This record gives sequence, structure tokens and C-alpha cells, in this order.
Amino acid sequence: MTETVSITTTINGESRTAEVEPRTLLVHLLRDTFGMTGTHIGCETGQCGACTVQMNGGAVKSCMVLAAQADGHQIATIEGVAPKGTLHPMQQAFWEEHGLQCGYCTPGVIMSSLALLVENPDPSEAEIRHALEGNICRCTGYHNIVIAVREAAVRMARGDEATSIR
Repeated sequence: MTETVSITTTINGESRTAEVEPRTLLVHLLRDTFGMTGTHIGCETGQCGACTVQMNGGAVKSCMVLAAQADGHQIATIEGVAPKGTLHPMQQAFWEEHGLQCGYCTPGVIMSSLALLVENPDPSEAEIRHALEGNICRCTGYHNIVIAVREAAVRMARGDEATSIR
């Protein structure tokens, strides 16, 4: 019989409890146990950033965090960024500024970008690029991602709300 540990974490504002093997990664807890498939599995070595979520407000690569380490902590995933049927100003900016192509990296890039804007609501281009160094995008070349993050910073500073998906 496999040993398990009980963990309770708050995910997107909702308390969740699960029994997991001690070796279970946070990315697998989110995807396999709780069905939050917006957190993507990329390299599974912490290099690509596709699995980036926020833990207590800071960006973390969920393939590098054990689920047990999330016990008692606040986790935010892409599913919790905006109410269902709406887009957060960051998501809206990515759409309008063509900050995504295939979209595989997008949830991780958005979660990293939102963590940046909490720390620095008016980042320079260099600061945005530095904050996204841990997120690999093979499609866009980052130019439009940086433009989208800059636009989102402006929208968030002026208090824009989530908008309905058109």
C-alpha cells in the first residue's frame, strides 16, 4: 500500500483537500486531482514555465513544487484569473496585442506577468523581459508578449474590469 499525506490548500479562493503520495507534484495535483488543465505540463524540469502558477502571490513552476509543499498555501491558476465567460485585462491585452500564437505557454506567461505587476505595476520593457526569462515561447519571439504585458499594466492601473468574451 502506498503511503499518502493529506493536504489542504486554497486554489483560486476555494479550499481543497486531497490525499496524495508524498512525491506528487503540484502540477499533477492541479491537473489530475482537481481537473485544472489550464496549467500545462511542458518540460517537467522547470525550464519552460508552461506550468507556472502563483503560490501566495509569487510565480512558481508547479512541476518543481511538491503538492505537500502547497499544504496551507494560496494557489492561483489561470482558471482563477477571471470569472468564467470573461477575460482579465491581462488576457484581453494578450488577445488584442497578439501576445500568443499556439497558446501552450500562455497560461504560464500570464501567471508570471500578473505576479510581476503585483510587485511592479509599471515595469519597463527590460523588467518585463527579465520577469519572463523563465517562460519559453517558441512561437512569438516575445515582442508582442512584452507589448501585451505593458498594455495590461496600463489597463490594470486605470482599474479596468474583466470583460465578457466576445
